[in-house]
Amino acid sequence: MVRRTRAEAEQTRQRILDAALQVFHERGVSRTTLEQVARAAGLTRGAVYWHFANKTELFFAMREQISHPLLAKGHSLILAGDLDDPLEGIEHTFLALFQAITGCEKVRQMFDIMFLRCEFVDDFAGVLTELNRPGMEFLEKVEVAYRRAADRLTLRPGLDAKAMALDSWCFVRGLFIHFLSSPDDPAWQERIPAMIQAHIALRRHGT
Repeated sequence: MVRRTRAEAEQTRQRILDAALQVFHERGVSRTTLEQVARAAGLTRGAVYWHFANKTELFFAMREQISHPLLAKGHSLILAGDLDDPLEGIEHTFLALFQAITGCEKVRQMFDIMFLRCEFVDDFAGVLTELNRPGMEFLEKVEVAYRRAADRLTLRPGLDAKAMALDSWCFVRGLFIHFLSSPDDPAWQERIPAMIQAHIALRRHGT
């Protein structure tokens, strides 16, 4: 009985997370209430509060569930030890992120919410630092990869690893934001892989 109850509780929690993703995406975070999430999940508001203390906690749980596997894969790709050229790790990671966004509706919706449907007001006024934490951790990994490339002489001489990491992070973030905000432009989606490859090639020694 206890085992079944725990399984039912987990199923209810998952229904809430799935509903939150849909409602956040449809309405934006600031305009979403837990009452609306509860209705979308077919539950009472009390059931939502039993699992999540507030909307902020629900948002981060939703983001963590979708982004954690993606970030774990990105970290393993970007710092893969079997690469002769560490710049390949950066390129492969950016391409994998793009493939995840285009290949999985939940991932695309999650990035769309984070980049385009979050307003840092009301309940969200004080969460910007925490919201940006995974991105900053990922940025550190990109810098490590650039430093490895410099050590192996595959990074173009004279380029600073820290500056290149920030430049690449801003580049790919802007690329994805433009893609998410231009859903009716399939030609743009087709160009993104080549743009990522060209971005890395410009930083490679001897190209």
